[in-house]
Amino acid sequence: MSDLHQIRSFVAIDEGLATAGQPTEEQLGLLKSHGFEVVVNLGLLDPSYCLRDEAGTVKALGMSYYHIPVEFQQPTISNFESFQLVMHETRGRKVFVHCAANFRVSCFVALFGESVLSWTRQQADAHIRRLWEPNEVWSKFLSQVRAKLQSGA
Repeated sequence: MSDLHQIRSFVAIDEGLATAGQPTEEQLGLLKSHGFEVVVNLGLLDPSYCLRDEAGTVKALGMSYYHIPVEFQQPTISNFESFQLVMHETRGRKVFVHCAANFRVSCFVALFGESVLSWTRQQADAHIRRLWEPNEVWSKFLSQVRAKLQSGA
């Protein structure tokens, strides 16, 4: 998988899950050649950093594509719930999750790790901090989602 590390901020979570920042079209093909079957995009369709037709490229490669647009300054619990649904729907398949820089994704995957993958809070926080230190918006979001997960609501 070493050639996958050319993708911005690439992190292999385990054999079936990897995350990164925005890949190029060529890098999407590289993901396919490494057995990835699903691409989940948490970024916005902002032409300043996204591909012109990522969904079309992914589908042409024979992979499934999911887009959950998460506003960087306004992530919502609903966004995370949509992410959880996609992750459950794609269980057992090799999944690549990205956004622009792997900041949004690091938080979503950390929360998923805590709620589904039996990660400790320390493991989840360490995963996030290998990529960035969440700002006030994201720290609040993490607290809100964790509170909801703990309440079982």
